[in-house]
Amino acid sequence: MNVIIKTEELKKYFEIGKNKTVHACDGISMEIMENEIVGLVGESGSGKSTFGKAVVGLHDKTSGEVWYKGEKTPAHFKPADYKKYSSEMQMIFQDPYSSLNPRMTVLEIIGEGLHLQGGFSAKDIKERVAEWLRRVGLQPDHMSRYCHEFSGGQRQRIGIARALVLEPKFVVCDEPISALDVSVQAQVVNLLGEFRDTLGLSLLFIAHDLSMVRYVSDRIVVMYLGAMAEIGLADEVFFHPKHPYTKLLIGSNPEADPEFERKHKHIPIKGEIPSPINIPPGCRFAGRCPEVMEQCHTVTPKTVMTNERHGVVCHLFS
Repeated sequence: MNVIIKTEELKKYFEIGKNKTVHACDGISMEIMENEIVGLVGESGSGKSTFGKAVVGLHDKTSGEVWYKGEKTPAHFKPADYKKYSSEMQMIFQDPYSSLNPRMTVLEIIGEGLHLQGGFSAKDIKERVAEWLRRVGLQPDHMSRYCHEFSGGQRQRIGIARALVLEPKFVVCDEPISALDVSVQAQVVNLLGEFRDTLGLSLLFIAHDLSMVRYVSDRIVVMYLGAMAEIGLADEVFFHPKHPYTKLLIGSNPEADPEFERKHKHIPIKGEIPSPINIPPGCRFAGRCPEVMEQCHTVTPKTVMTNERHGVVCHLFS
């Protein structure tokens, strides 16, 4: 498989006042292959959404690089860049209630990208919107309605249609199921998996629910306080985690599988994630880690490959 997205030491900082900097994304290097779903997990405040938005150009990059199909993307996207990459990279947002304009009809919401891209007649746009409404499980006659007339799950399907109507090859899914009921979550995840198979999509799937991420993803990346903690095949990370943070993250999530529950104790993570304004020295997880060592407080750990597909950023493996 070919690499579709590559990031190298990608950083995104936010200046919030005199001598105050939020290190939201602090040096992430990874690759996403064509037709692959990579799950990105971590607590709130880990920098997952910031990373995803920086990859597709919605956030300017503070430093580091992003390549799309071997082409370096700009540090700061201009209108011409958005037009160029909008047919290649898209984003599905977290909240289906706030991400859709209540003053626009479904036709206008889904067709907006086609209007901005240009080259489509009004008839073409209407036909294409109707086609995508069918693909996401809605009806073509829904295009005349407004988003307040739909349920949360239906709104998220509209958001998916909006992102995919230009038929991009890479999509960032920014916690697309967190605002939905459990029964609807599975429907949306299955829909995304279906489009991966039928359209050859590559997805960065950001979520809190590790069980759902394991279900949908080929590989999993674990982030903590703006940095990567672990990366590997989904089942291997989930069933054989290496980093203490990954173990606690999995143990703190209720799991419906009785066999899994017997093998893994339910252990909540103690303490709160530190402020991204004041990054602690050494290992970022040292203050909450049950296996902390003296060097963890002063020396920043490096990535160690436990096998050719599984990496962990921890002194326990150095």
